[in-house]
Amino acid sequence: MWSGPRNISTAMMRSWENRPDTQVVDEPFYGFYLKKTGIEHPSRDAILRSMACEWSQVVDQISTAPVSSSIFYQKHMTHHMLVGYDMSWTKKLRHCFLIRDPELVVNSYVRTRPDMKASDVGIQRQAELFTEITELTGHEPPIIDTGDVLQDPRTILNKLCAALELPFSESMLHWPAGKRDSDGVWAPHWYQNVEQSTTFSPYEAREIKLSTSQSEIVQMLRPYYLSLFAKRIRP
Repeated sequence: MWSGPRNISTAMMRSWENRPDTQVVDEPFYGFYLKKTGIEHPSRDAILRSMACEWSQVVDQISTAPVSSSIFYQKHMTHHMLVGYDMSWTKKLRHCFLIRDPELVVNSYVRTRPDMKASDVGIQRQAELFTEITELTGHEPPIIDTGDVLQDPRTILNKLCAALELPFSESMLHWPAGKRDSDGVWAPHWYQNVEQSTTFSPYEAREIKLSTSQSEIVQMLRPYYLSLFAKRIRP
């Protein structure tokens, strides 16, 4: 599942992890991304110590290592996929894209990182990866929009499972509150809300407060989002 930050990606991981036939992995390229970029994120040192940080090692773990379930759900952040690295490993996997309106993403993101850049939220990279993965695999991956999921999770997840040729499970709609062993070590900084959740939060309109520069980022990213939105699974 290819997503960006502030995009119900962890709740979606909870949904899939609650299936009896699924195990998950949380942002396996995060350590690689931090090591290569040198960017400062909360718990940076702990993240680097906790996981493989070399591209080839991560690829081996997620595409060739054996798993104990019939479904192996991978939560990926698109901005972790730095340009110039071999993506041929993606041919072995099925792919989905989870998108969200950039105005809502940026509005949420700047609450903790007001000095953000467009690349931090990965929306342009998401559109690029959609094209690249489509070319590598020979078919367009299904796309779901956060707003659609929150308004009607049952319908969207049913249709997503059908697109992936998987049975839908009612267990995807509710999960126990609490922490998970599968969560990355960064969870204490970002997962407080999802740890309290037991289902997808009801959809609600958000108050938007952006600076001029932040609004310019939104406008720059909007065409990439709309190109994916037009292809999304519809309710």
